[in-house]
Amino acid sequence: MIPAARIQAAIEVMTDLIERKRPAPDALKDWGLSHRFAGSKDRAAIASLVYDGLRRRSSAAWLMGADTPRAIMAGALKLQRGLEPAAIDRLFSGERHAPDALDETERARLAGDLAEAPDHVRADAPEWIWPSLQAAYGEQAVEEVLAFAARAPVDIRVNELKTTRKKLMAELAHLRPEETPYSLDGMRFQPSDDGRGPSLQTEKAFLDGLYEVQDEGSQLAARLSLAGPSDFAVDLCAGAGGKTLSLAALMENRGQIFATENDSRRLTPLYERVTRSGARNVQVRSPKLRNDDAVADLDGMADLVFVDAPCTGSGTWRRNPDAKWRLRPGALVERVKEQAIVLDRAARLAKKGGRVAYVTCSLLPEENDQAIAAFLARHPGFEVIDPGAVADKAGLGGLASFLSPMGHGLQLTALRCGTDGFYISLLRRTA
Repeated sequence: MIPAARIQAAIEVMTDLIERKRPAPDALKDWGLSHRFAGSKDRAAIASLVYDGLRRRSSAAWLMGADTPRAIMAGALKLQRGLEPAAIDRLFSGERHAPDALDETERARLAGDLAEAPDHVRADAPEWIWPSLQAAYGEQAVEEVLAFAARAPVDIRVNELKTTRKKLMAELAHLRPEETPYSLDGMRFQPSDDGRGPSLQTEKAFLDGLYEVQDEGSQLAARLSLAGPSDFAVDLCAGAGGKTLSLAALMENRGQIFATENDSRRLTPLYERVTRSGARNVQVRSPKLRNDDAVADLDGMADLVFVDAPCTGSGTWRRNPDAKWRLRPGALVERVKEQAIVLDRAARLAKKGGRVAYVTCSLLPEENDQAIAAFLARHPGFEVIDPGAVADKAGLGGLASFLSPMGHGLQLTALRCGTDGFYISLLRRTA
């Protein structure tokens, strides 16, 4: 397919996902099934165009004066890909499956800029959520949030139960890895021009359990829990187990980790991952019924309760740009309720002197500092451990300056440290 035809295909995919309010992967899959002539490179290029359009949906629509797939795609080619208006004009030629030619109004809009656009438009964030983002990041809000419109690299965590970063760097040298800036056991791979990263899950080193695909921010969140070899730990929202395996390695295959989740189906991948990793200190507690408490017998016993809380996922917008446009106020309200429930459950598990690590992949204060403030009001027998001291003790002193607005935790962002958006607060039970 010629480049212009790929743009037209991306417009068709965006029309489907917008009109039918469906996730981008579903719309892309359906397009591929109905256009089997498109090769893998064509499909990858079209997906990259669609995701770039979603990353800059608000600003592209404002620039072009229309919130249509065609306008979004034209605007994103300028704002996200840096194409000059003349180059975009040539691509929109109407010839050989290309999009219809630009009219004079569209050409005039492409010649403009975002100087007069509202802040939420320049940041490419939903308008309803902008007050929360502004409260969290102040004068830096536009710059902070706009950083999540960039493509994300692919990070992996070296499984130090089986190898070292130095050895794995040599083994994967053909993929041109970089060391992660902060994580002591992380490696990074930059996306190619088409937005794709290397096929890391087909490498022999992956199949042998030498690493897991995991964003650096997620790796740092696990390390900031201060998990150690003697800990009796509970991973309360383990999901597929990425952070469970991080904790197992940090604990040097000693101590004990009980991994559980309200929905047992989410735990299914963890069994295979534990086996592949070589972790021997993980026990998976799968509830027999939904919302069954599979760790009720562990109350008051845990040195560490790790809470990877359900959240809006706003910190993953680099990887899931369509998610921010599908997020609704009601979802935020529900997540805040769920976070309070899981934090209260964690409080019962922690022993006196024990720690609760509260983690979200969110940029929003309602899910972060405000959730911790509300927890402390409900549980006076807990205190926040100084985040700067936590970072130093974890060997991550470079993170100490990334304090959250209320100082209850650390806020990692794409702009500050090149990670997904993560919030980490470490609490201690004092009574």
